Parts: sequence; structure tokens; C-alpha cells
Amino acid sequence: MSTDPELGSDVQPGCLAPRQRYDLFGHEAAETDLATALTSGRMHHAWLITGPRGVGKASFAWRAARRILGAAATPQYGPLGASPTDPVCQLLEASACPDLLLLRRPWDDKRKRWRGEITVDEARKAPHFFEKSASANGGWRVCLVDSVDEMNNNGANALLKTLEEPPQRGVMLLVAHSPGRLPATIRSRCRTLVLRPPEIEATANWLIEQGAAKDMPAALSASRLAGGAPGRALALCASGGVELASQVRAVVARGASASDSEVRALADRVARNGSEGLRSVFYTALSNAIHDTARSQAENQQDPTPWLNAWREVSTLAGEADGLYLDPKQTALAALGYVRDAARQQPVN
Repeated sequence: MSTDPELGSDVQPGCLAPRQRYDLFGHEAAETDLATALTSGRMHHAWLITGPRGVGKASFAWRAARRILGAAATPQYGPLGASPTDPVCQLLEASACPDLLLLRRPWDDKRKRWRGEITVDEARKAPHFFEKSASANGGWRVCLVDSVDEMNNNGANALLKTLEEPPQRGVMLLVAHSPGRLPATIRSRCRTLVLRPPEIEATANWLIEQGAAKDMPAALSASRLAGGAPGRALALCASGGVELASQVRAVVARGASASDSEVRALADRVARNGSEGLRSVFYTALSNAIHDTARSQAENQQDPTPWLNAWREVSTLAGEADGLYLDPKQTALAALGYVRDAARQQPVN
């Protein structure tokens, strides 16, 4: 995850910021839906763009914003494509377009990290923004929220007021990782576009085409870890996430025989500064490896209970790690400790 206040919190290792990306893989149908609404004159005032992390939701929203704000259609870049040389695109990329309002978690300059939520003060910018006259581009204005499910309750209520009284020639693009967390009053006022990950093999081929993976086995591994989400898979390749997942599985396979130095080295790797993006990989890979071990135990007529208990403990710990700001190294060591405890309870054949 980026710690650059200019780029935003949504930029993963190896990935361009969404406002800098002019291609999008795997979402032609959703792009066509929005492009058709725009060109037909039946543009809805609010679009809820949902799907798993890394699937391209923010990139989709920026592509839509460019076209709504007047960038010329450029089919070679897809149904919502526009050229990087278009004046509108250049303004947006430079964060210099007065007709776009971007709402996101604010940067805490004192603590040098992103705030945990979009505050009500941020959300209240929307009605004031839409009260202003557009500078050009046919009078359109766009408010892009990335992501709307990171708003606190007061922020969501403030945003709802704008949705209830949609502005003339105003569009809200709401990115949502977990739309179920949003109030029904917000969801009901939006047209929803669900971006689904491409097939695992398709994303792996795309990684090869991008030059992100050195070979197909590595590309397939990254794609599987990412659930097919292209941006997530790209970040995994760039950050060493595929190698990390392999190391995690090796430690779980060794169980009680894994050395203390091996366990500490793994915890050190995911705890060091700049490794925030690897921590979710670590916990996902660890949970998957533990779950697979439990299933293997059951298939071999052995008691899987210790491994199922470890899986539950690690899943709980992973959920608390970020929300409670736990020490990353101690949390990783505790998670690996559950693995060793489960392995010690495993009967010796």
C-alpha cells in the first residue's frame, strides 16, 4: 500500500495509480454499460462500483471520470478508453481538474499514515462541490469516492444527503470493496456495476503479457493467490508475494520441526517498514496452508481438530492485526506459534 499522500492509499507495489492507468483488463461489459448510458443521454447520477480488491474498481472509476468530463473516446483503450495525451486526462492525472472531487481517507501528517476512515469533514465537501458551476466539458461534475465503505456513519449520512438530491449534470462514482457494509439507503440510490475477476488462467496470461511474471507457474501462483484479480496479482509479483506464500507453506509443512530462526526470519520479513502489502499475503497464505493441512488430516483418518483450531485463531488474529494496530512482528510470531502448537498435537505415525 502506498504511503505517498499524492498517489493515495490505493496504490499497490508495482502498480500505477488508478488515475495514471489507461488500460483495464477484463471488464469490457461493465465499461460498455456505462459508456452507453453516457452517450445515450441517460446517465445515472450515482454508480456503485463493486468487486474484490485489486480487480480494477478505482481504475474503472477514473476511466469513467475522464469520459464524463469530456475526454474524447479512444476505442483502442477500450469502451471507456481515452488517450493519455487528451487535455482532460492530463488535467485529471495532475490533480488539476476543478470539475472532479476525490474523496478518500485523509493523510495523517503527524503519524505519517492514512487515517482509518473517510471522515464526515471529507464527505461534507460533496454538497459544496456540486453547488459550484462546472468550468467546462458540457457542465459535468464528478465526485469520486474511493472507497465509500471506508466512510464512518456520519460521513455516510452526509453523503446520503447529496444522493437524495442529485445535482444537475453531476455524477457520483462510488468505489466499494464491501457494499454490504453500506446503508441500504445509499445502495438503493445507486446503479450497481459488479466487477468480477477474470479466470485464473486469463489473469496469468495477462501477467505474462505485462512482463510481471517470469514464467507461467509464477503467473498462475500469483493469480491464484489474488483470486484472479489482476491488480492484486500484479502487486504480488512486484512485491515478492508469490515467494512469501511459498515460504509460508514450507514452514507449515515442516510444522514442529521448523526452526526458531526460520520462524523469526519470516516474521521479520512481514513486519519491516514498507511490507504492509505483504502482511495480507502472509495471513492469506498461512490460513490456506493450515486449512489444507486440516483437510489432509481428515482424509488420512487423523484428528484435524488442532489444525482447525489453529485456522480459527489465525483468522481471528489476521482480522485484528490492522484494526487494533497490533505489533506486526509479534502478531506474525503468534500466528506461526499456532501452527507449531497444532503440529505438536499431531500424532506421530
